[in-house]
Amino acid sequence: MPVKNMTKKQIQTFFERLREQRPHPETELNYSSPFELLIAVMLSAQATDVSVNKATDKLYPVANTAQAILDLGVEGLKSYIKTIGLYNSKAENVIKTCRILLEQHRGQVPETRQALEALPGVGRKTANVVLNTAFGQPAMAVDTHIFRVGNRTGLAVGKNVLEVEHRLVKVIPKEFILDAHHWLILHGRYCCIARKPKCNECIVSDVCNWPDRFEFGAAKAISTKTLN
Repeated sequence: MPVKNMTKKQIQTFFERLREQRPHPETELNYSSPFELLIAVMLSAQATDVSVNKATDKLYPVANTAQAILDLGVEGLKSYIKTIGLYNSKAENVIKTCRILLEQHRGQVPETRQALEALPGVGRKTANVVLNTAFGQPAMAVDTHIFRVGNRTGLAVGKNVLEVEHRLVKVIPKEFILDAHHWLILHGRYCCIARKPKCNECIVSDVCNWPDRFEFGAAKAISTKTLN
């Protein structure tokens, strides 16, 4: 059975609840500057935030600028990130990115999508995270958690991440858009998980359109008539 798109009232309630649960959501990656965030997000591809934090907690006290990491060299950087998946290619990309930042941006992280996506190892998702989290732009990074939540709940149904991204940007009210990425990723990471979603604990289960939610204990608390 296909999932029905959420109505405007459902979406409003959905984000009001997530905001009430986490008034000030933040990324779980450790960082203290746009540069540190950029490198952490680059390292996080196909890796957990926990594993990235363990590596950067040792790396950043030693090198947390483009010049300092470039001075480490590829092999020196690998010694800090070797516990992270795909560390060989990531080290190469980080070093190349640091060189470009120094040559073209005075060592600073650019604030445009075009400039960010021109950096080695930086795709649309990474650029969106940096634009949203570091620079407060209404960009929507769609990872596996957000893709799942969007499709499962009916918030943003799409066949690929780009479709889901465009749908989210279109339907999320402006008052929620800046924090929506963090709310959705945390909801997908801890509640709306892949195999056994915790619908019995979910604060938005009554505005979710997933047909199977009642099998996982979702409460039938609110009549859908009030939300259509």
